Amino acid sequence: MAPTAADARDIMVEGESGILAISPPWSKPSYEPSKRRITWPCGAVAMLFSADEPERLRGPQHDAAWCDELCAWRYGEAAWDMLSFGLRLGHHPRSCITTTPKPTALLKRLMASAATEVTRGTTYDNLDNLAAPFRQIIAAYEGTRLGRQELNAEILADLPGALWSRAGLDKNRAQKAPSLTRIVVAVDPPVTSGEKADECGIIVVGLDVNRKAYVIADISAQGLSPQAWAERAVAAYHHYQADRIVAEVNQGGDMVETIIRQVDSAVSYRSVRASRGKVTRAEPISALYEKGKVCHVGAMTILEDQMCAFTSDFDKARMGYSPDRVDALVWALTDLMINSAPTGALRKL
Repeated sequence: MAPTAADARDIMVEGESGILAISPPWSKPSYEPSKRRITWPCGAVAMLFSADEPERLRGPQHDAAWCDELCAWRYGEAAWDMLSFGLRLGHHPRSCITTTPKPTALLKRLMASAATEVTRGTTYDNLDNLAAPFRQIIAAYEGTRLGRQELNAEILADLPGALWSRAGLDKNRAQKAPSLTRIVVAVDPPVTSGEKADECGIIVVGLDVNRKAYVIADISAQGLSPQAWAERAVAAYHHYQADRIVAEVNQGGDMVETIIRQVDSAVSYRSVRASRGKVTRAEPISALYEKGKVCHVGAMTILEDQMCAFTSDFDKARMGYSPDRVDALVWALTDLMINSAPTGALRKL
């Protein structure tokens, strides 16, 4: 089981270090993608699952499980629970978890269990198998919090002074959003495109009748052209039946609206311009989280990583990245909860 069905196929099965690549010639399994099934000559059978669909685990039963990138599972607790109920075959059903460690409630609970054996490996252990230029990338992150997590496999506690905490996010997490009165797609466009460009933050947030906000989706991405991020935002606008696209225009000005309307001239659109710093804009939103007014639907690991590293003295140069997902989140919640009055008809997702 992987975070998504594509991850299970592309990484766990077909990847360079996947099952098909590492299997010896005398025990090569056959893979049936349409059936999500791998079969070995000895008769052993493995099924592929996505952690995005915990309910698909109802019914099947297994004697072993391989769980990849557990900390990136959007519905981690539900997926793990459903998987655990199916581990009931054989004399000693077990699971193997391979993941970049993050201080999620699920991982901490599993590591604290007496039934769990923990092993750790670092990127340095694998250097002989990596491209030589990758050492330069490693050098850029050595000593940073991100490097300690990604390179050294350390589980880091909340960053002192961060505007959000893991515990706070976990406390207000939902499996599904209720009926919503208003939905916004917020966009924080990058200045440039390409591999070295900042991410384009695209966050979808809705509001219920009690004026509680639900963060529905994070569809941010890096390297998108203006046309590509506009198409992605408009697609989300229609998919979630949103009321408005909100976009920051400090960098692109009127061109941001022009690009979006080239994709769909009929979308409801509102531009916003930052007149205050990122931290100043984010602090009222952080306060809404503290009051329990904002809930995440499932886990959004990259967004939440940015949130829990966003301090009152955040500096892009020091951190090495721009918190574009947080910026888009702040714009969405500002539009829904600070700048708007209650309105709209109920919608179910």
